Amino acid sequence: MNEAVAAHIAEFGDIQLVWQTGKPFAAEAAAVSKGRENVWTNDFIPQMEYAFAAADVVISRSGAMSIAELCVARKPVVFVPFPFAAEDHQTANAQHLVSKGAGLMVRDSEARDQLVRLVVELCGDKARQQQLKENIGRLAVVDAANRIAGEILKDIGPK
Repeated sequence: MNEAVAAHIAEFGDIQLVWQTGKPFAAEAAAVSKGRENVWTNDFIPQMEYAFAAADVVISRSGAMSIAELCVARKPVVFVPFPFAAEDHQTANAQHLVSKGAGLMVRDSEARDQLVRLVVELCGDKARQQQLKENIGRLAVVDAANRIAGEILKDIGPK
C-alpha cells in the first residue's frame, strides 16, 4: 500500500491524505510528501478515532479488528488484504464485505497500479461513498461488550 501511494502521490491532487506508514516506510513517505501541504504522514496514528472521523474514504488491510472498527465508523473503504495472513483470511474477509456492497478491494499484487486511481475515483463519487457507508454500517456490531457479557453470564448463572 505504501509503495502504491508513494508511486502515485501526485494523483491525489488536492485531496487531503492522512497516511499512516508504519516505521519501516516512514522516512520514504516523509520524503515523497515533502512540500505537499495536503499530505500528512506519520508512522503511527495514536488516536485512530480522530483519523476515522476526518476521513471520507479509508484505505485499509482487512484484518478482523480493522473491519470491525470500519463498520462501526461507517467509512467507505478500499481494502488491500495482506496476502501473507494465515490461510489468506484477509482476502476472505474483504471479499465478504465486497459481496455485500460494503467495501471495495484491490489485491496487494495489483495495488501499485490500481489502488490510488480507485481511491481518487471514490473520493469524487459522493453517491458511491454514501452507498458504501450505508452497507458497511449495517454490518456493525455496536453492542459487542454486552453480547459477550451476556454469554458469559449465561454460563455462570444460577444452576
